[in-house]
This record gives sequence, C-alpha cells and structure tokens, in this order.
Amino acid sequence: MRKEKLEELKGYLEELKTIRKKQVEVDSSKKFLQSAVYDFTLSNGRTIRREQLIKGTNNGSAVIVMPVLKNGEILTIIEPRVFTELGVGVGFPAGYVEKGEESSAAALRELREETGYVPEEIIELASFYQDEGCSSAFNRIYLGLNCRKMYDQDLDESEIVSYMTFTYDELLELVNLGYIKGCNSLLALEKAKTYIKK
Repeated sequence: MRKEKLEELKGYLEELKTIRKKQVEVDSSKKFLQSAVYDFTLSNGRTIRREQLIKGTNNGSAVIVMPVLKNGEILTIIEPRVFTELGVGVGFPAGYVEKGEESSAAALRELREETGYVPEEIIELASFYQDEGCSSAFNRIYLGLNCRKMYDQDLDESEIVSYMTFTYDELLELVNLGYIKGCNSLLALEKAKTYIKK
C-alpha cells in the first residue's frame, strides 16, 4: 500500500468518526425504517408469523457500483457508518432504487450524485436479497468501466461522502487491514475480479 494513500484514508476516517451518540424520539410516521407483521399460511398447512422490514416508501432494493477509472484505479467512498466498529465505512457508491426506476438507472444516478463520476459502460455483476428473512429488498451490484469526473457531488442534506482511488490490490489490502468490512463491497470485489484482472 502506498503510504500516502493510507495516510489520506486515515485522515478521512478521523474526520468522519462519531464523537457523540444521543438517542432521539421521532414520530413513527416520520421514520425511514418501519415494519409490518404478517401471518403466512404454507402449503403444508402450517402458519408462520414474520415481520417485514420496510425502508422508506419502497421495499429497500438498492444498487452498489464499483467504479473503475480510465487509468484502472477504483473509486471508493468513505462515509459515516455510525453503527459499525470503526464508525466510518470504506466501500463503493450505493443507494436505494426509487419507485418506478430501473436498477441500472439508479446505479448511474447514485454514482453521479455521490461522486460526480460517469462510466462509459456499466455491467451487472451480481444480484441478491439483502435480508431475505425480513425484507423483500433485492440488490444489484454493478461495475462501472472507464469512469470519469463530469459533475460535482450532489448529496442529500444528511449525506457526507468523501472519495479516494485505489488499485484493486490495494483494496484487497484494505480488506485484510479491516477497513473494508461491508458485505456489499466485499461481494463487489469478489465478483469484479475477473473483469479487473483483464
């Protein structure tokens, strides 16, 4: 790992770490996460009760984009992930698919909003249920090829996103060092290795 890259990453981690946590009461109708309880009758005659997690006004389906620049480096984002051990996440641009939006369009939108980068080509690498025991959210991982900076970031008010580039091997080193722990990013790295090694 290039020492200056690791130092830059550590700077972002220090800048975005949580220094205080305070629980607040919010009207349940204004919460992003909701749940609903259902009884399901199975074909064998048994009935089981399950609670479904609902995210926002949609089912919580999301996209993850692994952006590869023209020089072969991979764009990563660093953002607060306050419920994790580090309190900061290192991974790839991601976000929810809006109602009526195609997942590939959501991937392009999220990449542009979070980084200002646009790919020449986008390839779907994998799809999976995030929490199939309590959610119908279906996620898709995309590889964005030959990305270039074309816009400024366009973040939501509550978003704080910094970004850096690394080589594929440096990202694997960040996994080994414990900086990349999110399953979405780990799966993206694994699924993209065939394309990256070409």
